[in-house]
Amino acid sequence: MRFGVHTGLQHTTYNDLRPAWRKIEDLGFDWISIWDHFYGATGKPDDAACFEAVAMHAALAAETSRVRVGSLVYSVGYRHPSVLAKMITAIDHISGGRADMGLGAGWAQVEYEAYGIPFPGVKTRMDQLEEAAQCVRALLHDDVTNFSGEWFNLTNARNEPRPIQKKIPIWVGGGGEKRTLNITAKYADGWNVPFVSPEGFAHKSSVLTAHCESIGRDPKEVKRTVNVGIAWTEESLHSQFGMLAEGVRPGVLTGNDEQVIDRIGQYVAAGAEQINLALRAPFDMDSVERFSKTLKLA
Repeated sequence: MRFGVHTGLQHTTYNDLRPAWRKIEDLGFDWISIWDHFYGATGKPDDAACFEAVAMHAALAAETSRVRVGSLVYSVGYRHPSVLAKMITAIDHISGGRADMGLGAGWAQVEYEAYGIPFPGVKTRMDQLEEAAQCVRALLHDDVTNFSGEWFNLTNARNEPRPIQKKIPIWVGGGGEKRTLNITAKYADGWNVPFVSPEGFAHKSSVLTAHCESIGRDPKEVKRTVNVGIAWTEESLHSQFGMLAEGVRPGVLTGNDEQVIDRIGQYVAAGAEQINLALRAPFDMDSVERFSKTLKLA
Protein backbone atom coordinates (compact mmCIF):
# COMPACT_ATOMS: atom_id res chain seq x y z
CA MET A 1 0.00 0.00 0.00
CA ARG A 2 1.30 3.42 -0.98
CA PHE A 3 0.24 6.88 0.17
CA GLY A 4 0.45 10.23 -1.54
CA VAL A 5 -0.69 13.82 -1.29
CA HIS A 6 -2.51 15.73 -4.02
CA THR A 7 -1.75 19.44 -3.64
CA GLY A 8 -4.24 21.94 -4.99
CA LEU A 9 -2.83 25.05 -6.65
CA GLN A 10 -5.58 27.51 -5.77
CA HIS A 11 -5.34 30.36 -3.26
CA THR A 12 -1.73 29.68 -2.40
CA THR A 13 1.77 30.94 -3.13
CA TYR A 14 4.91 29.33 -4.43
CA ASN A 15 6.56 30.07 -1.09
CA ASP A 16 3.82 28.02 0.60
CA LEU A 17 3.95 25.15 -1.88
CA ARG A 18 7.71 24.59 -1.68
CA PRO A 19 7.95 23.82 2.06
CA ALA A 20 4.72 21.81 1.88
CA TRP A 21 6.18 19.55 -0.82
CA ARG A 22 9.41 19.10 1.10
CA LYS A 23 7.53 18.31 4.31
CA ILE A 24 5.32 15.74 2.58
CA GLU A 25 8.37 13.98 1.20
CA ASP A 26 10.09 14.05 4.60
CA LEU A 27 6.98 12.53 6.21
CA GLY A 28 7.39 9.36 4.16
CA PHE A 29 4.75 9.73 1.46
CA ASP A 30 5.44 8.07 -1.89
CA TRP A 31 3.66 10.47 -4.24
CA ILE A 32 2.89 14.16 -4.68
CA SER A 33 0.66 15.47 -7.46
CA ILE A 34 -0.85 18.69 -8.72
CA TRP A 35 -4.18 19.48 -10.37
CA ASP A 36 -4.85 21.19 -13.68
CA HIS A 37 -7.12 24.21 -13.32
CA PHE A 38 -7.05 27.88 -14.24
CA TYR A 39 -9.67 28.79 -11.63
CA GLY A 40 -10.48 27.61 -8.13
CA ALA A 41 -12.68 24.59 -7.46
CA THR A 42 -15.84 26.50 -6.56
CA GLY A 43 -16.86 27.03 -10.18
CA LYS A 44 -17.48 30.72 -9.57
CA PRO A 45 -16.41 33.08 -12.38
CA ASP A 46 -14.48 35.32 -9.99
CA ASP A 47 -12.60 32.50 -8.22
CA ALA A 48 -9.52 32.74 -10.39
CA ALA A 49 -6.55 32.52 -8.02
CA CYS A 50 -4.88 29.34 -9.27
CA PHE A 51 -1.41 28.51 -10.61
CA GLU A 52 -0.91 26.86 -14.02
CA ALA A 53 -0.27 23.15 -13.62
CA VAL A 54 2.65 22.30 -15.92
CA ALA A 55 4.87 25.00 -14.45
CA MET A 56 4.06 23.84 -10.92
CA HIS A 57 4.57 20.20 -11.91
CA ALA A 58 8.10 21.14 -13.01
CA ALA A 59 8.66 23.07 -9.80
CA LEU A 60 7.48 20.07 -7.78
CA ALA A 61 9.94 17.87 -9.67
CA ALA A 62 12.80 20.25 -8.91
CA GLU A 63 11.87 20.69 -5.25
CA THR A 64 11.74 16.97 -4.37
CA SER A 65 14.20 14.10 -4.65
CA ARG A 66 12.40 10.83 -3.90
CA VAL A 67 8.60 10.92 -4.41
CA ARG A 68 6.82 10.20 -7.66
CA VAL A 69 5.61 13.48 -9.10
CA GLY A 70 2.26 13.24 -10.83
CA SER A 71 -0.62 15.16 -12.34
CA LEU A 72 -4.26 14.38 -11.54
CA VAL A 73 -5.15 15.18 -14.19
CA TYR A 74 -4.28 17.30 -17.23
CA SER A 75 -7.32 18.39 -19.24
CA VAL A 76 -6.99 17.36 -22.89
CA GLY A 77 -8.79 20.54 -23.92
CA TYR A 78 -6.05 22.85 -22.64
CA ARG A 79 -2.97 21.54 -24.48
CA HIS A 80 -2.26 19.56 -27.63
CA PRO A 81 -1.15 16.05 -26.57
CA SER A 82 2.15 16.31 -28.42
CA VAL A 83 3.01 19.54 -26.58
CA LEU A 84 1.99 17.92 -23.30
CA ALA A 85 4.18 14.89 -24.03
CA LYS A 86 7.16 17.20 -24.57
CA MET A 87 6.41 18.98 -21.30
CA ILE A 88 6.18 15.75 -19.31
CA THR A 89 9.40 14.50 -20.87
CA ALA A 90 11.17 17.63 -19.64
CA ILE A 91 9.66 17.11 -16.18
CA ASP A 92 10.93 13.52 -16.21
CA HIS A 93 14.43 14.86 -16.78
CA ILE A 94 14.06 17.53 -14.08
CA SER A 95 12.91 14.88 -11.59
CA GLY A 96 15.55 12.32 -12.52
CA GLY A 97 12.96 9.85 -13.81
CA ARG A 98 10.12 10.26 -11.30
CA ALA A 99 7.36 11.78 -13.48
CA ASP A 100 3.86 10.38 -13.93
CA MET A 101 1.40 11.60 -16.58
CA GLY A 102 -2.33 12.00 -15.91
CA LEU A 103 -5.10 12.79 -18.41
CA GLY A 104 -8.77 13.65 -18.13
CA ALA A 105 -11.58 14.87 -20.36
CA GLY A 106 -11.99 18.19 -18.52
CA TRP A 107 -15.12 19.49 -16.83
CA ALA A 108 -14.64 23.05 -15.48
CA GLN A 109 -16.74 24.92 -18.03
CA VAL A 110 -16.14 28.27 -16.34
CA GLU A 111 -12.43 28.01 -17.19
CA TYR A 112 -13.00 27.09 -20.81
CA GLU A 113 -15.41 29.96 -21.36
CA ALA A 114 -13.28 32.53 -19.55
CA TYR A 115 -10.20 31.66 -21.62
CA GLY A 116 -12.01 31.25 -24.93
CA ILE A 117 -11.32 27.52 -25.15
CA PRO A 118 -14.06 25.50 -26.90
CA PHE A 119 -16.08 23.40 -24.43
CA PRO A 120 -17.76 20.70 -26.52
CA GLY A 121 -20.27 18.16 -25.31
CA VAL A 122 -19.23 15.22 -23.20
CA LYS A 123 -19.06 12.77 -26.13
CA THR A 124 -16.61 15.00 -27.99
CA ARG A 125 -14.49 15.54 -24.91
CA MET A 126 -14.35 11.80 -24.32
CA ASP A 127 -13.41 11.24 -27.96
CA GLN A 128 -10.62 13.79 -27.55
CA LEU A 129 -9.44 12.03 -24.39
CA GLU A 130 -9.31 8.67 -26.14
CA GLU A 131 -7.26 10.08 -29.02
CA ALA A 132 -5.00 12.12 -26.75
CA ALA A 133 -4.26 9.08 -24.56
CA GLN A 134 -3.06 7.18 -27.62
CA CYS A 135 -0.94 10.10 -28.84
CA VAL A 136 0.71 10.74 -25.48
CA ARG A 137 1.31 7.06 -24.86
CA ALA A 138 3.02 6.62 -28.22
CA LEU A 139 5.11 9.78 -27.91
CA LEU A 140 6.31 8.83 -24.42
CA HIS A 141 6.86 5.13 -25.10
CA ASP A 142 7.86 4.84 -28.77
CA ASP A 143 10.68 6.33 -30.81
CA VAL A 144 8.46 7.40 -33.72
CA THR A 145 4.72 8.08 -33.69
CA ASN A 146 2.15 8.12 -36.46
CA PHE A 147 -1.47 8.74 -35.57
CA SER A 148 -4.51 9.70 -37.65
CA GLY A 149 -7.63 10.71 -35.78
CA GLU A 150 -10.53 13.10 -35.94
CA TRP A 151 -8.95 15.54 -33.48
CA PHE A 152 -5.22 14.86 -33.57
CA ASN A 153 -2.79 13.81 -36.29
CA LEU A 154 0.91 12.97 -35.91
CA THR A 155 3.30 12.15 -38.74
CA ASN A 156 6.67 10.57 -37.99
CA ALA A 157 6.60 12.48 -34.71
CA ARG A 158 9.68 12.17 -32.52
CA ASN A 159 9.88 13.11 -28.87
CA GLU A 160 13.57 13.75 -28.25
CA PRO A 161 15.45 13.72 -26.02
CA ARG A 162 13.67 10.60 -24.83
CA PRO A 163 12.31 10.45 -21.26
CA ILE A 164 14.62 9.02 -18.64
CA GLN A 165 12.05 6.36 -17.87
CA LYS A 166 11.56 3.80 -20.59
CA LYS A 167 7.81 4.11 -20.08
CA ILE A 168 6.40 7.05 -18.14
CA PRO A 169 3.25 5.80 -16.35
CA ILE A 170 0.05 7.19 -17.86
CA TRP A 171 -3.02 7.72 -15.68
CA VAL A 172 -6.62 8.42 -16.57
CA GLY A 173 -8.78 10.21 -14.02
CA GLY A 174 -12.54 10.00 -13.57
CA GLY A 175 -15.35 7.62 -12.77
CA GLY A 176 -17.41 7.49 -15.96
CA GLU A 177 -18.23 3.82 -16.38
CA LYS A 178 -18.97 3.66 -20.11
CA ARG A 179 -16.16 5.75 -21.61
CA THR A 180 -13.63 6.86 -18.99
CA LEU A 181 -13.06 3.40 -17.53
CA ASN A 182 -13.06 1.85 -20.99
CA ILE A 183 -10.36 4.29 -22.14
CA THR A 184 -8.45 3.51 -18.95
CA ALA A 185 -8.56 -0.19 -19.69
CA LYS A 186 -7.26 0.35 -23.22
CA TYR A 187 -4.50 2.89 -22.74
CA ALA A 188 -3.67 3.67 -19.09
CA ASP A 189 -1.23 2.28 -16.57
CA GLY A 190 -3.21 3.70 -13.67
CA TRP A 191 -6.65 4.99 -12.72
CA ASN A 192 -7.62 7.63 -10.18
CA VAL A 193 -10.99 8.74 -8.88
CA PRO A 194 -11.67 11.39 -6.20
CA PHE A 195 -13.98 11.53 -3.18
CA VAL A 196 -15.85 8.25 -3.52
CA SER A 197 -16.71 5.89 -0.69
CA PRO A 198 -15.01 2.51 -0.43
CA GLU A 199 -18.21 0.94 -1.72
CA GLY A 200 -18.30 3.31 -4.68
CA PHE A 201 -14.64 2.65 -5.39
CA ALA A 202 -15.19 -1.12 -5.32
CA HIS A 203 -18.04 -0.83 -7.80
CA LYS A 204 -16.13 1.33 -10.27
CA SER A 205 -13.05 -0.85 -9.91
CA SER A 206 -15.15 -3.87 -10.85
CA VAL A 207 -16.37 -2.03 -13.94
CA LEU A 208 -12.76 -1.27 -14.88
CA THR A 209 -11.89 -4.93 -14.41
CA ALA A 210 -14.73 -5.92 -16.73
CA HIS A 211 -13.50 -3.49 -19.40
CA CYS A 212 -9.99 -4.94 -19.12
CA GLU A 213 -11.26 -8.47 -19.45
CA SER A 214 -13.41 -7.56 -22.47
CA ILE A 215 -10.28 -6.53 -24.41
CA GLY A 216 -8.10 -9.36 -23.11
CA ARG A 217 -5.98 -7.25 -20.78
CA ASP A 218 -4.86 -8.41 -17.36
CA PRO A 219 -6.77 -6.12 -14.91
CA LYS A 220 -3.78 -6.20 -12.57
CA GLU A 221 -1.83 -4.13 -15.11
CA VAL A 222 -3.90 -1.03 -14.20
CA LYS A 223 -3.00 0.48 -10.84
CA ARG A 224 -6.02 1.78 -8.90
CA THR A 225 -5.91 4.84 -6.66
CA VAL A 226 -8.31 7.13 -4.86
CA ASN A 227 -8.06 10.74 -3.73
CA VAL A 228 -9.62 11.38 -0.34
CA GLY A 229 -9.91 14.28 2.03
CA ILE A 230 -8.45 14.27 5.53
CA ALA A 231 -10.50 16.04 8.20
CA TRP A 232 -10.05 14.91 11.77
CA THR A 233 -13.03 17.06 12.84
CA GLU A 234 -16.30 18.36 11.40
CA GLU A 235 -14.93 21.87 11.69
CA SER A 236 -11.97 20.93 9.53
CA LEU A 237 -14.22 19.32 6.92
CA HIS A 238 -16.30 22.45 6.50
CA SER A 239 -13.38 24.85 6.64
CA GLN A 240 -11.63 22.94 3.84
CA PHE A 241 -14.55 22.27 1.53
CA GLY A 242 -17.21 24.83 2.45
CA MET A 243 -20.35 24.34 0.40
CA LEU A 244 -18.87 21.19 -1.14
CA ALA A 245 -18.44 19.46 2.24
CA GLU A 246 -21.50 17.22 2.08
CA GLY A 247 -20.80 16.23 -1.50
CA VAL A 248 -17.27 15.03 -0.74
CA ARG A 249 -18.03 13.56 2.69
CA PRO A 250 -18.19 9.93 1.43
CA GLY A 251 -14.56 10.28 0.35
CA VAL A 252 -13.14 12.03 3.42
CA LEU A 253 -11.14 10.32 6.16
CA THR A 254 -12.43 11.62 9.48
CA GLY A 255 -12.77 10.74 13.15
CA ASN A 256 -10.07 9.45 15.48
CA ASP A 257 -6.92 7.55 14.56
CA GLU A 258 -8.59 4.14 14.75
CA GLN A 259 -11.51 5.25 12.58
CA VAL A 260 -9.17 6.62 9.93
CA ILE A 261 -7.14 3.39 9.90
CA ASP A 262 -10.35 1.38 9.62
CA ARG A 263 -11.54 3.50 6.70
CA ILE A 264 -8.22 3.01 4.92
CA GLY A 265 -8.65 -0.72 5.42
CA GLN A 266 -12.01 -0.49 3.68
CA TYR A 267 -10.42 1.18 0.66
CA VAL A 268 -7.71 -1.48 0.58
CA ALA A 269 -10.38 -4.19 0.69
CA ALA A 270 -12.14 -2.39 -2.16
CA GLY A 271 -9.01 -2.71 -4.30
CA ALA A 272 -7.23 0.62 -3.78
CA GLU A 273 -3.47 0.29 -4.19
CA GLN A 274 -2.69 3.91 -3.31
CA ILE A 275 -4.51 6.54 -1.28
CA ASN A 276 -3.81 10.23 -1.85
CA LEU A 277 -4.75 12.94 0.61
CA ALA A 278 -6.30 15.78 -1.39
CA LEU A 279 -5.21 19.09 0.15
CA ARG A 280 -6.31 22.64 -0.47
CA ALA A 281 -4.64 25.77 0.76
CA PRO A 282 -4.09 26.85 3.41
CA PHE A 283 -2.36 23.50 3.78
CA ASP A 284 -2.99 21.84 7.13
CA MET A 285 0.39 20.20 7.55
CA ASP A 286 -0.38 19.25 11.16
CA SER A 287 -3.11 16.92 9.86
CA VAL A 288 -0.75 15.48 7.27
CA GLU A 289 1.90 14.89 9.93
CA ARG A 290 -0.66 13.24 12.22
CA PHE A 291 -1.69 10.97 9.34
CA SER A 292 1.95 10.04 8.70
CA LYS A 293 2.52 9.20 12.36
CA THR A 294 -0.74 7.23 12.57
CA LEU A 295 0.22 5.10 9.56
CA LYS A 296 3.93 5.04 10.56
CA LEU A 297 5.03 6.23 7.12
CA ALA A 298 8.31 7.87 8.06
